[in-house]
Amino acid sequence: MFSFRRAVATLAFISLVSGVAAFGQDSSTSQPTQEQTPAPQAPAAQGEGQKPGPVSVQGRIRARREARRVQAIRDTYSQRYELFIGSGYQRFKPGPALQNATMYAFDLGLTRWYNDRLGITIDGRGNYGTAFVGLNFSSITRPAISTYDFMAGPVYRFKLRPKYSIAGRVLGGAGMGNFEADTNGFGRICPPGQQCRLYPDSTTYAFSAAIIGEANLTPSISLRLAPEAMGTGFGSFQRNLGATFGLVYRFGKQ
Repeated sequence: MFSFRRAVATLAFISLVSGVAAFGQDSSTSQPTQEQTPAPQAPAAQGEGQKPGPVSVQGRIRARREARRVQAIRDTYSQRYELFIGSGYQRFKPGPALQNATMYAFDLGLTRWYNDRLGITIDGRGNYGTAFVGLNFSSITRPAISTYDFMAGPVYRFKLRPKYSIAGRVLGGAGMGNFEADTNGFGRICPPGQQCRLYPDSTTYAFSAAIIGEANLTPSISLRLAPEAMGTGFGSFQRNLGATFGLVYRFGKQ
């Protein structure tokens, strides 16, 4: 009887010890230590992997406007050839002691462009006017005169815009003067013992420098105005001021 009670007491003590041990183990695992607590992750660097924001409306408008401007310049000034048809005028001294006469001209020019800025121009023009020679023995006071110029040289555009351009040009070549055709055989009208009134018919040098302004009507057609200073050597050196104006037609897209 005593042995049975002892055995029951032993089993009860073993069960109690086992329960206390299990409870302590559960408590230790349910409360993580500082080493077991996961460290907080650092936030990603600001801006890393971020995509740029959308372009503003103003930015898109400016980009489209610039693209249209560049395309318009390319369409207008990428033509290989340029034909000019126009007229002009200049103040010209037809004799050593005469006053300047106004000469009216027709002008034809062809330009070969090697890029959108640099080209070579060939120019031909005829100038017509009336010289006032004063009273003289011939009774001819206002004979008709004419000159013809053939020149070539470089032209350079230093400002390009879709609607207009500004260029500089220098030409050199030859000029032919016809001063005696309308004097009814009196030639240069040389009064006895006096200086002849007109320069002799001759062929001499001619050169000019001009500033060219063009207003574009379309990529192929524009209006031109070109103030010009011109020098010739009929009898003596003449300094002639004037201008040419007319239509320009571009063709031969590069």
